[in-house]
Amino acid sequence: MSENPYDLVVIGGGPGGYVCAIRAAQLGMKVACVDMRKSLGGTCLNVGCIPSKALLHSSHLFAQAKHEAAEHGIKISGTVRPDLPTMMARKDAVVKANTDGIAYLFKKHRIDWISGMGRVDHPGEVGVALHDGGDMTLITDTIVLATGAEVAPLPGVSIDGRMIVDSTGALALPKVPKRLTVIGAGVIGLELGSVWSRLGSQVTVIEYLDHVLPYMDGEVRKQAQRILKKQGLEFRLCTKVTAAKKTTKGVTLTVEPATGGDSDSVVSDVVLVAIGRVPHSLGLGLDKNGIERTERGFIKVNERYETTAKGVYAIGDVIGGQMLAHKAEEEGVAVAEILAGQAGHVNYDAIPSVVYTWPEIAAVGKTEEQLKTAGTDYKVGTFPFTANGRARAQGDTDGFVKILADGRTDKVLGCHIVGPSAGDLIQEVVVGMEFGASAEDIFRSSHAHPQMGEAIKEAALAVHGRPLHM
Repeated sequence: MSENPYDLVVIGGGPGGYVCAIRAAQLGMKVACVDMRKSLGGTCLNVGCIPSKALLHSSHLFAQAKHEAAEHGIKISGTVRPDLPTMMARKDAVVKANTDGIAYLFKKHRIDWISGMGRVDHPGEVGVALHDGGDMTLITDTIVLATGAEVAPLPGVSIDGRMIVDSTGALALPKVPKRLTVIGAGVIGLELGSVWSRLGSQVTVIEYLDHVLPYMDGEVRKQAQRILKKQGLEFRLCTKVTAAKKTTKGVTLTVEPATGGDSDSVVSDVVLVAIGRVPHSLGLGLDKNGIERTERGFIKVNERYETTAKGVYAIGDVIGGQMLAHKAEEEGVAVAEILAGQAGHVNYDAIPSVVYTWPEIAAVGKTEEQLKTAGTDYKVGTFPFTANGRARAQGDTDGFVKILADGRTDKVLGCHIVGPSAGDLIQEVVVGMEFGASAEDIFRSSHAHPQMGEAIKEAALAVHGRPLHM
């Protein structure tokens, strides 16, 4: 144990920060966590992952009642309509339950939680501008920066939180807008666009690139766009937004082809800016302590998550890579174990990513485009949910499973799923990849019948040209 009051001070109470604090406390360290919010959990629990999934689930149930109940023999008399205040109240209750849960875990592990803006005054000293006024200094052996990321700004489009909103604003709209324009066809844009489309908005998604969901496998991108278009979302690809003007009738966006050309306008009641996120690295005292950043503002770290300042480490979105809550959690555990003299490690080749539209979209490992670019000898197997018995029984037959395996060793290199509960299904392959599984390992494993997971087995069989049900 240290002679200082703290062995570790974590700046940031999001998934990376609070998990790091808990793991360090489990390992016997005296820990404090500083967070700028008045509730723990960071963006994810407060205004990101959790509230968005609550609204996605509620709006999905509404869409099912409105469009799918009849075919299952369920008659609903009268008009099915959303009760937005109740949905929002439920969403807020879910958020509170989660954030209160983190506060309980801090108390259980005797972690000091300081509410305020943290900064590195010196290595070993964390300054905190307290929410209730005043300033305090925490003395510690080690500092971990886990400050996450914030919404990327779009030149010419100023977010006001009312007519032009970011993801936080889109989670708290007071009414369903008749027309919603989403700028950005990434994960956040498609998830929140789906929520409001289901509830009755006419949603237009504007994307600078010629495809949705950058970084996803090409076949997945095409299938996802086709399905979402069928659900009512309109897409304008290869288009850039250059200006926004608010009037009493709504917001008029000036748009033009990404490659240049004549401008056009798009009018909507609400505009959601969802072009990505940037690291929250300002105001932390980085420069005065010699903590280097990349050109894009991410904090530079080595393989042990050490920054260029002795005793200062960084994890999560603020260091770049996949900007995912669970990736930050894994890094939080790893750095705590490294500090305790253990072999903390994160396998970045087996970090899954999920888009919680319906059907869901999930991926782990390499895309086919990445393997082609690298010149890797690979095999591919796909299997559609239209040929899966459980999917037929549920009426959820959109999508497919795609498995990529090494052409010589059969080792699974990637898996990509568009389909019902894809986020849960992908975990089988994640665990397999963690242990170096081959496609044959997966299809030799017995899969219960009938279940969606049989589609993964069939895709693995298809890698060897021998699917059983197609």
